[in-house]
Amino acid sequence: MKIAIHHRKGSFSDRWIEYLEDKNIPYVILNAFDNDIIAQVKQHQVTHFMWHFNQNYYEDMLHARTLFRSISQIGIKTFPSEDTYWHFDDKVAQKYLLEALEVPLVKADVFYHKKEAEDYIEKTWFPKVFKLKGGAGSINVKLIKTKSQARKIVNQAFGRGFDAFDSWTVFTDTIERFWRQKTTHNFLRVLKWGFKGIFVDKQYKVFPKQRNYVYFQEFIPGLTYDIRLIVIGDKCYYLKRNTRDNDFRASGSGMLEFAPGKFNLEAVDIAFKTARQLKMICVAYDFIFDAEDRPLIVEISYGFQPYVYDQCQGFFDPALNWNESHVNLEYEIVRNFLNEFT
Repeated sequence: MKIAIHHRKGSFSDRWIEYLEDKNIPYVILNAFDNDIIAQVKQHQVTHFMWHFNQNYYEDMLHARTLFRSISQIGIKTFPSEDTYWHFDDKVAQKYLLEALEVPLVKADVFYHKKEAEDYIEKTWFPKVFKLKGGAGSINVKLIKTKSQARKIVNQAFGRGFDAFDSWTVFTDTIERFWRQKTTHNFLRVLKWGFKGIFVDKQYKVFPKQRNYVYFQEFIPGLTYDIRLIVIGDKCYYLKRNTRDNDFRASGSGMLEFAPGKFNLEAVDIAFKTARQLKMICVAYDFIFDAEDRPLIVEISYGFQPYVYDQCQGFFDPALNWNESHVNLEYEIVRNFLNEFT
């Protein structure tokens, strides 16, 4: 067994390397973007390739799926696997996937022609939640309260389109978060993301415009939080995210709770069962609960912010029992990935 890792500081790979060194497992650092990467993979007799590719890097989204699909053809196991990455950062793909699996999810409607979208607006009710298919931290999410607002969204979707990176929302969210929580961390976020919000980083400018589709999701009123459940193997980790003040969005608020309070554990059961259906060894779910306390999936992802989840206080097992423990999700990923294929 020989593990290849594409390393980017600040990603999952920091701890993947720690784990491999601690367990004396042979590994090699490779640059996935090298023109001769296939030759290097063969030269090093790589059996497994791990890359925490990130939706904020256009080159990652352009290249990672192609490379991993190619080396899978010669028997190399990849993390993420094809079952894991094909719908990554694509809410539209996830809608169809989760509908096919008949798992409980927040209803969403997608249209690829303007006339159908316009007809939908006249027949449905508002508010709805408008989303672009990509983006994290709620930056591409808006509450549409009226038919008039929805028509403007449709005109833009089938006209000039939307920037993939909403710089104004990033800027205002960063300021709002610092105003609410005046910490050193949030001040540094103002410097980093506020600057990027005003002077859009070139890494975001290369993403193509989002156009010729429109996505509306049902609005669940009265929500004050969502929960994130992350299933890795036979463990399910918990995080509660409170909504911003006077806002329905929880993702990206920075208002986090790690102790598992009282909630409907059916969500944990759904998370485990759906992970098996998805054939994903690592899947993060955003769950909300409707007026009848039924858990509904909002979206899924294999990737998330490293280190934040160090504050989790344990995990649920498949029998829905809570187990207190130290948490290191990156170690869990690499351990489960290697165990699955050895």
